[in-house]
Amino acid sequence: MLQLITKKSVEITKSKAFNRIIMSTILFSAIVIGLETYPSIMASYGSFLLLLDKVILGIFTLEVIIKLLANGRDPQRYFKDPWNLFDFTIVALCYLPIQAQFVVVMRLIRVMRILRLITALPRLQLIVGALLKSIPSIGYIGVLLGLHFYVFAVVGVFLFSANDPFRFGDLQSALLTLFQIATMENWVELMHTNMYGCDKFGYADSIAALCVNPKPSPFAAPAYFIGFIILGTMIILNLFIGVIMKGMEEMEDEIAQSDGRQTTEDVQKEILERLRSIESKLR
Repeated sequence: MLQLITKKSVEITKSKAFNRIIMSTILFSAIVIGLETYPSIMASYGSFLLLLDKVILGIFTLEVIIKLLANGRDPQRYFKDPWNLFDFTIVALCYLPIQAQFVVVMRLIRVMRILRLITALPRLQLIVGALLKSIPSIGYIGVLLGLHFYVFAVVGVFLFSANDPFRFGDLQSALLTLFQIATMENWVELMHTNMYGCDKFGYADSIAALCVNPKPSPFAAPAYFIGFIILGTMIILNLFIGVIMKGMEEMEDEIAQSDGRQTTEDVQKEILERLRSIESKLR
């Protein structure tokens, strides 16, 4: 009997219809949670939306039970998969007996159910896995980026604090300004303010009183702003992309190994062997 239940459970979990139902339920859950953010809708249909939420939770619970049954006499194998553990944790949290004063916590837990879309889409799992695998390298790049911001912020205060006290008057203001520049938001206007002086450009009526000591920097300002953008936005930030791409390649190799397929390294070795074979024949 147990073997029959296990077999049927395995067939259900591997079926496309089951995966589509779960994915549709996750998306429907996201819609329901979105509707609950409108007070007018909650006033008219609140009880119905809460009923739908219970139905959605029931479907997720049934999914967990089926996946546990698919492991037969060894249900703990279900928890060896990090994604299964993630799904189980979210579903279990929804059953916590949270009191009315902590209703915001319950809503936050329900919002987390939308993240289950990651487990439903293998390509999303690949991307998230690559991000997690890249965290150590991203940390070092983050340190480099922090040094880059700090050095330019200090230099900016030294160069432009007199002319532009609103944006470079102190270290924290300079760091915030550099973050704005890194997003490429109005950086040309900031450069012109320090090129021509705050009395001629950039200081509107609301902050005009701060422009008490205009000091234009026609050469230092372009070198400073363009140098920051080239080093920060176009070089250091691109290192993040390179690290994540490397992480995705490693994740794809791990998935290929688990599926018994060739990894990227295997393909490269095979190509090298063929080139060496061709080279030896030509000799």
